Amino acid sequence: MKAMLLTGQGGPEMLRYGEAPDPVAGPGDVVVDIHAASVNAADYKVRRGSSIHSDIRFPHILGRDFSGVVASLGVGVTDFAVGDAVFGVTAPGIEGAYAEKIAIKAAIIAKKPPGLGHVEAAALALTSLTALWALEDTARLKAGETVLIQGGAGGVASVAIQLAKHIGATVITTASPSNHAYVRGLGADTVIDYRTQDVATAARDCDVVFDTVGGAVRSGCYAVLKPGGRLVWIAPAPEGFRPPRSDVETLRPKVDRDRAHLLRLLELVAAGAVRPPTIVRYPLADAAAAHRVSEGRHLQGKLVLEVR
Repeated sequence: MKAMLLTGQGGPEMLRYGEAPDPVAGPGDVVVDIHAASVNAADYKVRRGSSIHSDIRFPHILGRDFSGVVASLGVGVTDFAVGDAVFGVTAPGIEGAYAEKIAIKAAIIAKKPPGLGHVEAAALALTSLTALWALEDTARLKAGETVLIQGGAGGVASVAIQLAKHIGATVITTASPSNHAYVRGLGADTVIDYRTQDVATAARDCDVVFDTVGGAVRSGCYAVLKPGGRLVWIAPAPEGFRPPRSDVETLRPKVDRDRAHLLRLLELVAAGAVRPPTIVRYPLADAAAAHRVSEGRHLQGKLVLEVR
């Protein structure tokens, strides 16, 4: 099969388009012919070596979420048939979606509805799982609460804004001026220009903060929380950072891969509560170009690789 191969740690030039062995379905697995694969920030971190599996071997195939068509079934798989359109996210610690095919446990993928294209399904898979685990399972956001979502134009935050509005929360988010109309269109009630406004002044008495940015942004998150508030994060704080308050919770969601959360996403899509973010498409062979954009960290929505 064709695949984008990570040949070693370093810059985007370490990604090379080439041949890789076809995967084989083990017991409980399916092999999927991939039509689209999402690009996530975790991908360039693995490429650079700043977030890397201890057992990685080169050449390595990146990619965690995808959409495609079932090509073969492993022993014991009865809930899918060859030809089913499916989407999903690889198990933690496993990658391989930057390729024409992938083998994956059938239990953690779901059927893709006809009304959702492969590119859109790939764009929603990991971003939606993350937003669901962060806001519903971890923060337990409730109707009537106020949430600040840091980095509103990003892929996860784009879904989180919509999910929070569906729950019934008041949504505040941060974004650069060029993205203000976009995040308001997703449902944000208040948009803060993080370049010119003090977030601690513009957002007050929040019940929940969802930090998708991390780094130096983390310290400012605590100033806007009510006593007893919850800070949920997916992007790390600076090394050695310690929460400045003991009267709030600091929580990291455990983003498990399961079919239940994919089906929850499909319910939200069917209800019109969540729609795919803005998507920029690249051919699989141009994954290095997509990485350069992703690494800049100022994109709107999601980058998706079209495989076939």
